[in-house]
Amino acid sequence: MTFLQLNDIRKNFGEVSVIKGVSFSAERGEFVVFVGPSGCGKSTLLRMIAGLEDVSGGAMSIDGKDVTYEEPAKREVSMVFQSYALYPHMSVFENMAFGLRMAKLPEAEIKSRVLEAARILQIEPLLERKPRALSGGQRQRVAIGRSIVRNPKIFLFDEPLSNLDADLRTQMRVEIAKLHRNLGATMVYVTHDQVEAMTLADRIVVLRGGLVEQIGTPTELYDRPANTFVGGFIGSPKMNFISATVEQADGARLVLNHAAFVGGHLQLPFAGAAALKPGDKVTVGLRPEHLSLDAENPVLSLSLDISENLGGATQLYTTGAGEAVTLLVAGRPPLKPGDKLRVGINADHIYLFDAQGLALRA
Repeated sequence: MTFLQLNDIRKNFGEVSVIKGVSFSAERGEFVVFVGPSGCGKSTLLRMIAGLEDVSGGAMSIDGKDVTYEEPAKREVSMVFQSYALYPHMSVFENMAFGLRMAKLPEAEIKSRVLEAARILQIEPLLERKPRALSGGQRQRVAIGRSIVRNPKIFLFDEPLSNLDADLRTQMRVEIAKLHRNLGATMVYVTHDQVEAMTLADRIVVLRGGLVEQIGTPTELYDRPANTFVGGFIGSPKMNFISATVEQADGARLVLNHAAFVGGHLQLPFAGAAALKPGDKVTVGLRPEHLSLDAENPVLSLSLDISENLGGATQLYTTGAGEAVTLLVAGRPPLKPGDKLRVGINADHIYLFDAQGLALRA
């Protein structure tokens, strides 16, 4: 049985529709990440699962029980917020115990649950401290611990790492992944950071404008994006896009025209070539990490604008016939602005999208 099920969930604020019919399911113990740009509705959707926002339409169930209009306290979910929301006058222990005391649990059970959560999160030495004496990462652990003690059916995370610096974000990503592995709990996590989504998720739900663009594993979304939006959102640096025109479409062979291609043409095998005809507009997708310098059979003629030394790799920003193209290459090639580059790519790593931005090949 599906553990969490959303069927055509909708949310309106007055006459404004912000969630426009979202359906997805999660299995028990699965880690699902909602990802998308700011304003796409991911936090609103999470709050609807928690019961903090009313549902305007559709149905929702948790562990086989219809919770569409259930009160938050009866859903057996726990939410970790971006702002930590700790009580400044209480110790770490009291912050973690507060919800259990409100539920009138026996003191011995409260102590047992708090100490176990503190052990899991490795914050036992911090139990007597006040929040002001904690680092950002420690405060986030306390906020997560407050959720763990409730033994919820589902953990909900609303951009929990966005207030942390880069090093702490990386560290806490690892800690949350370990926590999921150790607890085996169902987790739904909201972020705008696709790196967090790729590294944490069993499956990713990509949202845009209150609608689902694609659902799949990180590998599926990276290797087989359904459209240019997903292709450009999943992956860092983002996918390059070049608008091209079909010159020939003959059986399993396709020839595309654009001045950025070496000789003005790109020829590649494509089983779906018969569905295209000369003059059709397509978009070619090229991931920066799949492009290579000094290729035996270059496909792009580019001019270097600027390079960024990342230590073990270099990010190159280039232009070709008016198209901006980013490359991510190993090492530190001795290049300077204005250098002409002949860039290659394996045909298996070329993505094609139709005039509407839908995937033709992945």
